[in-house]
Amino acid sequence: MLDILLVDDEPTIRLSVGDVLRAAGHSVTLACDGAEAMASIEAKVFDVVISDMRLPKGDGMTIFRTLRAESPATDVILITAFGDVQDAVAAMKEGASDYLTKPFDTDVIRLRLERIAERRQLRSDLEQARAQLAAEAPGLLIVGRSPNMVRLLDRIATIAESEAPVLITGESGTGKELVAKTLHERSSRKGKPFVAVNCAAFPETLLEAELFGHERGAFTGAVRKREGRFKAADGGTLFLDEIAEIPPAAQAKLLRVLQEGAIEPLGTNAAVKVSVRLISATHRNLKERIAEGRFREDLYYRLNVLDIAIPPLRERRGDLPILVEHFLRRSAKGDAPAIAPRAWAALSQYPFPGNVRELQHALEHAVVLARGGEIDLAHPPSDVAGVAREPAAGEGGLRPLGPVIKEFEREYLLRALTATDGKKTRAAELLGISRKNLWEKLREHGISDSDLDD
Repeated sequence: MLDILLVDDEPTIRLSVGDVLRAAGHSVTLACDGAEAMASIEAKVFDVVISDMRLPKGDGMTIFRTLRAESPATDVILITAFGDVQDAVAAMKEGASDYLTKPFDTDVIRLRLERIAERRQLRSDLEQARAQLAAEAPGLLIVGRSPNMVRLLDRIATIAESEAPVLITGESGTGKELVAKTLHERSSRKGKPFVAVNCAAFPETLLEAELFGHERGAFTGAVRKREGRFKAADGGTLFLDEIAEIPPAAQAKLLRVLQEGAIEPLGTNAAVKVSVRLISATHRNLKERIAEGRFREDLYYRLNVLDIAIPPLRERRGDLPILVEHFLRRSAKGDAPAIAPRAWAALSQYPFPGNVRELQHALEHAVVLARGGEIDLAHPPSDVAGVAREPAAGEGGLRPLGPVIKEFEREYLLRALTATDGKKTRAAELLGISRKNLWEKLREHGISDSDLDD
């Protein structure tokens, strides 16, 4: 619901439009001239002011400029006669939200207000996200305040001080390494090394040497002695990502390290004591791997003394505003750019199978293409933006006929209006329909005068 001030000196417009807006659920205050409007503006702050350009005891531009100076968050829609359109366009350049030319259909103004309500809700969501980020402790790695994330953070706080091994599970892109780093930063080992290894990144022949180290000449290409990742993490935390990909021979050696607290570098039988807190992670189902004979059950229980399951982004959609604000700030290296409602709709509707990592990359992509301006539908990657542009294709890449026809009609209407510089009577003549029919189609497709500037 919006709190609206409607200013018009014509009683029939003032009363009829006021009734329509109240029926739509808005709170409406009426003013019949500029002086009454200014008194209302001084008395309270409105979400939206709808004002005729020409008024007794004042004018719409004076009202608009007063609001820009004293209440910049108030959206302004100006009503103008056809001959005064240039003044309304000038006001749009100064920051007015929209304008209407008389005569107008009440459904048109209702649709404009729906768009304003969407934009205001978006600003509110992002402002709340900004406040939440400002209140976070410095250095906090994990962003989110949804119930699932509150439970996750509580779980991390509970087990961070433990020395026991932790197994982190979650889909790709959910932030498993961030959780591991947070565990380390909140443990008694903070300040000591945090060493991360992606077990899937090394060939089977090299993974053991990478983890446990090797002596010179231990294998072909071992031209000098090298300490492994366990030794590098001594006193701190070792994070083994993609633990399900570790080959059988390395699984056996890892189990022995967990049992004895010592490593044996390749090429020697000498045991080297290490003090390492082991955190491992996987997006695989390890119990299925055990059943398939691809993962040792005894190793699984050694790794899974404590467990953390990270929810996918689709199960924490309430965190989307704060995540968007967080990544926009990081990508823009300063104040986060604004987001157009239709770009926000695309982000909100997209399932993000790649989870938080995919969201981060999508916003980095959008910030680069927006070049410091507002992020619109053209700026996110095509996979994300396509959700708002068109429904999913059916068999053979074909879409349902109804949406295709509707999309074509909308584009054709916009072409006609562009060709006639927005003159609707002339556009109706070109299209071979009545002006009333044109108004109905514009309303049906949600086309406003501002769409002609896109």
